[in-house]
Amino acid sequence: MLRSFARRYVWWLSPGAALARPNFIATQVMEMGDYDDVLALEATLGREALVRALREAEAGRLSERSWIYWHHRLGVARAGRIPPLPRRASR
Repeated sequence: MLRSFARRYVWWLSPGAALARPNFIATQVMEMGDYDDVLALEATLGREALVRALREAEAGRLSERSWIYWHHRLGVARAGRIPPLPRRASR
C-alpha cells in the first residue's frame, strides 16, 4: 500500500527513494489524500506512525488547515493549543 501511495503522492521520486522516507509519504497523503486514502494510510501505518509523521513533519509539508485537522484527528492537541507549524530555519 505504501508503494502505491508513493507512486500517487510522491510521483517525482522513484518508488524506492520515496519508500526510504515513509514520513514524507505519510505527510503527502495527510495533506492531499482523499478520505479513503487517509483511512488506508492509517490502517497501513497505524495511528502512532501518523503521530510521529506529524511531529516530525518538514516545514512547508502541511498546510495550516491540515496541521490543525491532524492534531485534532489524532488527538494530540486540545482546542486552542495547536503547536505552531514547523518553520524553515533562517540563515
